[in-house]
Amino acid sequence: MTLRCAVLDDYQDVALSMADWAALAPDVEVRSLQRHFTSEGEVAEAVGDCEILVAMRERTPFPESLFARLPRLKLLITSGMRNASIDLDAAARHGVTVCGTASGSEPPAELTWALILGLARHVVQEGSALRDGGPWQSTIGADLHGRRLALLGLGKIGAKVARVGQAFGMEVMAWSQNLTDERAAETGVVRAHSLGELLEAGDFVSVHLQLSERTRGLVGASELKRMRRTACLVNTSRAAIVDQAALVQALHDGWIAGAGADVFEQEPLPADHPLRTAPNFLGLPHLGYVTRRNYEGYFQGAVEDIAAYLEGRPLRVLSARPAPPPR
Repeated sequence: MTLRCAVLDDYQDVALSMADWAALAPDVEVRSLQRHFTSEGEVAEAVGDCEILVAMRERTPFPESLFARLPRLKLLITSGMRNASIDLDAAARHGVTVCGTASGSEPPAELTWALILGLARHVVQEGSALRDGGPWQSTIGADLHGRRLALLGLGKIGAKVARVGQAFGMEVMAWSQNLTDERAAETGVVRAHSLGELLEAGDFVSVHLQLSERTRGLVGASELKRMRRTACLVNTSRAAIVDQAALVQALHDGWIAGAGADVFEQEPLPADHPLRTAPNFLGLPHLGYVTRRNYEGYFQGAVEDIAAYLEGRPLRVLSARPAPPPR
């Protein structure tokens, strides 16, 4: 029996060129889908014939209701080893094995600095003016050297961002609910004793926390008002950590100097979303993990996961109860 596999949300149409999918033939027939489906009905209609699906990060959610619409599905692979949009308990109840792939922390750390530097030196505004025949120099850039970088979270990505900040000559401060003096000391970072202390001290505040019930809505209107009016906020982690309506108000009312984000609560971002036109906002379409090396790791890992699953020894299992292969 030939199994059907679909790669979802392959926006750049590169998935099939990033790995040796032919190694799965003739057992598996693979296709990629570039269009983002906005409803569960669209997803079910497009891939309801598939026993295997490959999901790109959290672009397509997999709640209980969608698993119920996909009775043929047996193996779901996500890029990376964590996907908050997949209900793992529901997957187990529906007999679906969920596996992950390797994921690098360098790309999102690098993109964080693209946003910080873009905001600090008004790169988009000045670059657009140069291309469009606008004024020659219309802004004054913000210095990094001697300023304070404030990090919400000091995990793998946060620590990489901290090292770059130190290389720029910035003082780096960090805070999270779990951050210890020992962890801060080993990375050469000053530990803030509260979120408020961190926000009040930072010239550039960057979010690097995991989304959880403790961090959802952690930065709201009252927290944004505690930031310096000359400070910028950057979020390359999860959109829901920062209250989006409060962020829009902060930009319009000048509570902060600017903000950059690579993550949004609804993706793709709706055309009429207020962040698209908010002043001093630098937004990117969730590019943090979108690099060639990361994509090769994702899709090569997906091929490995499928081959191992068919052999009865699934790799990098995330679901509660791995299901047997459909043979």
